[in-house]
Amino acid sequence: MKIVSQMVITAALLAFGAPISASNTDSPIESSARQSYVFQVYLKGDDIKIESNNGAVILTGIVAKSFHQSLAQETVVGLPGVRSVINRLQVKEAPPAVNSDAWLLDRVRVTLLFHRSMSAGKTEVKVKDGLVTLRGQAINQAQKELVTGYVKDVEGVKDVKNELSVPAVSKKPSPVTYAKIDDASITAQVRMMLRYHSSTSALTTSVSTDNGVVTLGGKAGNAAEKALVGKLADDVCGVKNIANLMTID
Repeated sequence: MKIVSQMVITAALLAFGAPISASNTDSPIESSARQSYVFQVYLKGDDIKIESNNGAVILTGIVAKSFHQSLAQETVVGLPGVRSVINRLQVKEAPPAVNSDAWLLDRVRVTLLFHRSMSAGKTEVKVKDGLVTLRGQAINQAQKELVTGYVKDVEGVKDVKNELSVPAVSKKPSPVTYAKIDDASITAQVRMMLRYHSSTSALTTSVSTDNGVVTLGGKAGNAAEKALVGKLADDVCGVKNIANLMTID
């Protein structure tokens, strides 16, 4: 009887142990996603439901922009314990036609959004037949030239007319203090950034983040491509340092 009792207890523990173990994994995944920088800042207005079952995550709900779909998935993929992600998010409005001016406008705005040195909210962007016009104020001439280079490298941009004004007395950028940004959000932003730049969109680049330090892997065609990937990644909010381990074909 004693042996039988022990077997019954063992079976009960096994029966109840699996759900408990899964719950211990799934609850932190769902919580970490909602508390992430990306969900708190970029996706805060979206209706996103996160359901995790033993590390297999399903995203459902409605988002405002098409890039929010990818951004949400990239963030969740980078969370500890996640084994897979099924993205069933729907976009509230139909995305603009590919290669249209509206489509290009979205891409330029998203690129400026992820660049730490830029200010998407203070930069007016207009697109006409692939020509991007920028208006607003830059801190100094260096920043003005930097934004021109970034926008020119967005896939689909034919040319840039930079009408950003520069103050008579050049200013140094004020140090910006960001709240601590989680590693999954940093990785997601870097991946999205590289996707939107024509110089890096075709490259197979692996991105991982540990305590703000981004490690880049994969292959670059030449030293210039490798350096550009590092430069773009280093300008993402939350990045403390870059370890560029890309190899050159």
